[in-house]
Amino acid sequence: MNLIENVKEGLRSVQSNALRTVLTALIIAIGIMSLVGILTAIEGIRASVNTSFSSLGANAFDIQSTRPWRRARAGVNEKVYPPMEYRQAARFKKMFAYPSDITLYTGVSGTAEVKYKSKKTNPNARVMGTDENYLSIKDYKLESGRGFSNNELESAAWVVIIGQEIKTTLFDRLDPLNQYISLLGGRYKVIGVLEKQGGMMGSSADRMIMLPLETARRVAGGQSLTYDITVAVKDPTQLETIMGEATGLMRLIRRDKPGQPESFEIKASESLASRLDNIAGYLRIGGGVVGFITLLGASIGLMNIMMVSVTERTREIGIRKALGATPLRIRQQFLIEAIVICLLGGVAGVILGLLVGNLLSSLISSGGFVVPWIWILVGLVVCVVVGLLSGYYPAYRASRLDPIDSLRFE
Repeated sequence: MNLIENVKEGLRSVQSNALRTVLTALIIAIGIMSLVGILTAIEGIRASVNTSFSSLGANAFDIQSTRPWRRARAGVNEKVYPPMEYRQAARFKKMFAYPSDITLYTGVSGTAEVKYKSKKTNPNARVMGTDENYLSIKDYKLESGRGFSNNELESAAWVVIIGQEIKTTLFDRLDPLNQYISLLGGRYKVIGVLEKQGGMMGSSADRMIMLPLETARRVAGGQSLTYDITVAVKDPTQLETIMGEATGLMRLIRRDKPGQPESFEIKASESLASRLDNIAGYLRIGGGVVGFITLLGASIGLMNIMMVSVTERTREIGIRKALGATPLRIRQQFLIEAIVICLLGGVAGVILGLLVGNLLSSLISSGGFVVPWIWILVGLVVCVVVGLLSGYYPAYRASRLDPIDSLRFE
């Protein structure tokens, strides 16, 4: 019996035990689905966030006073850094001489409740104070309405731009433009609505409300606000140089003494993307471990099914050996059956994994349909490996059966 005949015989055996084959393939499919699904979801989320970063451009960097303390070392007391004040941020914007667009912004509240007539939102609206450049630099698009005018920014007008979730909760199908909402003890006119953004871990712009920066300062009253700065340079090739100049200017404004570390952080959007890659790497490892454990259970189930198959076909094996089949051909036949079952389950698992992974990705982020070809290939290779490992011992046992004893087996 040559190899081609052995393949055909293996396929006939799989076909003749269709129900067993389907059930066994489903075990493999669930394992591959978990592996491909998790990795697809991770790739989809990563692609979505990378798109968000790329929309900011590789020419943007942030200046933040987000390091509230230095870690204390032996014999050194903790040093608390003061927050970025408005006068410092405004001075930087005025003094920075390199060709660039600069936006100042601050968070007023992350737990605000917004009301419109009898309707109100959950107390999770994020209120931001922004300037004229915030929308363009942060790449927020308006679905309707307009941004803040210079007069509104300078006069601290009581106007707002709202996100999609705020619009849906308060206005349903009503046009929110020129309507008045109640927020933080004030009454504001809606002049713009953001396009749907989507987001992760509660940071979605769909729950955001933007106030003119001066209005935010007045609303805060005695509350101490921390201001952030984003700089978008005109020439991306000069990014590192300009970041160095921005560091020097901010050290001067913040009065950081020579030899001391900065009391602020400068982060390029590229560094944020690299951090995301690191996190995605850990998630892939975690997803791979989960998929491996599931596949381990599936391989044990497949081995058990193949052992049962060897026992049921003992007389058939004896007849084949009596007709001249070598132990090698017997092993090949059972290995081919195991691999075919694994591939059937693998193909089904890959398809289900793509669907489940992209569904999870779309629920968490706003990315498009992702097809991770490398993980599909890995999944199919894993199927073949699982088939070989799970089928080898039953195939080896079948090849070692004595033909006389096999023919007498009842």
